[in-house]
Amino acid sequence: MRERRADTILGVAASAILLAMMLLTFVDVVARYVFSRPVRGAFEVTELMLVVLIFAGLPLVSWADEHALMDFIDRLLRARARRWLVRGVHAACAGMLFLLTWLMWLKADRIWAYRDATDVLRIVYGPFVYFMAVMIGLAGLIHLYKVVERR
Repeated sequence: MRERRADTILGVAASAILLAMMLLTFVDVVARYVFSRPVRGAFEVTELMLVVLIFAGLPLVSWADEHALMDFIDRLLRARARRWLVRGVHAACAGMLFLLTWLMWLKADRIWAYRDATDVLRIVYGPFVYFMAVMIGLAGLIHLYKVVERR
């Protein structure tokens, strides 16, 4: 029940972000070609919304086991070996995601220290990169949970 509620809430949030991106792009294109006045900073805002959309979806994809996969080896294994393989893959994913979390956090620290910002609207990148690191870490925790959960 909680999973459905979370999926619904996050689905609505993702839809709202996509709708906002679409409307902003539409208005920008119309303003650019009809009035010769593009929306100031539209590209930057669209890029940042895309970052939020992609990285907020990463833990959801991990939780639902919807990553792209190749299952040609699974058919050759018995059930017990297949379970160990799945656990090993989740462990490897968790390890890689934790490494990426650490590297992304270091990058976020540098970006925050420099106060790096977008060119037009001067939106600071730091919070977005920290958000990326947190979402990657959450995906890593989900994979770690899947290593130890009993099925």
